[in-house]
Amino acid sequence: MEPSGGRKERPKGREPAARLEKAKQRSAQQELKQRQRAEIYALNRVMTELEQRQFDAFCKQMQAGGE
Repeated sequence: MEPSGGRKERPKGREPAARLEKAKQRSAQQELKQRQRAEIYALNRVMTELEQRQFDAFCKQMQAGGE
């Protein structure tokens, strides 16, 4: 007979460390996604402003040429 009552012993020290590491990785991945999303929105805003300025300049050019 086994002294532990027939149960298999689990390594108690490794499991929480692995779970903690996985949680850290998940958190880091989530932060990366949030940062990338913020960068994409910022870039989109800049590109939209540029497009609007170019369109305004084009309209002015067309008005000046049409007179």
